[in-house]
Amino acid sequence: MPHYYGERIVLRDYRDSDLDAIRQWVNDPEITSTLSDIFLYPHSRLETESFVRMNMEGKSSNKSFIIASKDTLDFIGQIELYAINMKNRHASLAIVIGSKDNLGKGYGSEAIRVLQKFAFEELNLNRLELDVYEFNVRAYNCYLSVLHNSVSEKKR
Repeated sequence: MPHYYGERIVLRDYRDSDLDAIRQWVNDPEITSTLSDIFLYPHSRLETESFVRMNMEGKSSNKSFIIASKDTLDFIGQIELYAINMKNRHASLAIVIGSKDNLGKGYGSEAIRVLQKFAFEELNLNRLELDVYEFNVRAYNCYLSVLHNSVSEKKR
């Protein structure tokens, strides 16, 4: 699987070595409280291993990536396109920064910009959509920032 690069991050494939980092956030209520309902209940190690394995083996219809440090390839979070509709050329976006230490550093917005380029230029999609909880102010501001930057770039 090719890697997609930003200034500080890279979107790369899943690896066995990501399992421990994913396990650190997947049952952390401070992180999962702003995510979809699939995180309402604890996830077993086996469930997480199965998810990682499915992505490593390419058995998912989603386009899923690890957000990693460009310098070290260390895990920062995850991002994916799901509900991909190639006929109507749209998909939904999901993202998580898996470490509280990495929140608020711009990794999410950078990862979204890299994924947008992949979605629009390589998959030839016309639209990306996402859901965000009203109380998730950090994500809302991130998405507005990405949208503002995208509009500014188009005007140039």
